[in-house]
Amino acid sequence: MKLSTFNASQSPDVINLFTKVFSDSEGQDEGETISRLVSELIITTDEHDIVGFVAILEKELVGCIFFSRLILPSEKIAFILSPVAIATDQQGKGIGQQLIRHGIEYLRIKDIDFVFTYGDPNFYSKVGFQQINEDIVKAPFKLTQPEGWLAQSLQSGVIDAMVGSSVCVKALNKQEYW
Repeated sequence: MKLSTFNASQSPDVINLFTKVFSDSEGQDEGETISRLVSELIITTDEHDIVGFVAILEKELVGCIFFSRLILPSEKIAFILSPVAIATDQQGKGIGQQLIRHGIEYLRIKDIDFVFTYGDPNFYSKVGFQQINEDIVKAPFKLTQPEGWLAQSLQSGVIDAMVGSSVCVKALNKQEYW
């Protein structure tokens, strides 16, 4: 399997992957919602505020993840992992974990301080994320599942409490995603 940085020429295939994966698991409406999110992330996010990674297996796109800037109420630099899609027939084979580890290492090398995500703690704990209380870092929006607010430090090992809210990129800046 080949892991590489997302290229805009891959946009149609990436959008199709997200649409299919989320339609398969959550229904057509969710597939369309995530399709719009990915399209908007790609189109509206400044290139300095987003990085994506793809997994290619035998010339077929089988996975994609995106990290976008999360502005914290401190001088620390952070990104948020969202969304993630692994082809339905490839799930459970470790592709998602490989892709996420690859992306996190890229961010670590770029001197990013923290990475956050909002998802299943059981899955994301396998790649170093830990639950974080909003008393430490407040999410951009009210969380419908607070146990899914997760983070990891890429540099110091510690995430100190911060006063104020975080701010995400425009595409994620909607309560429906939180």
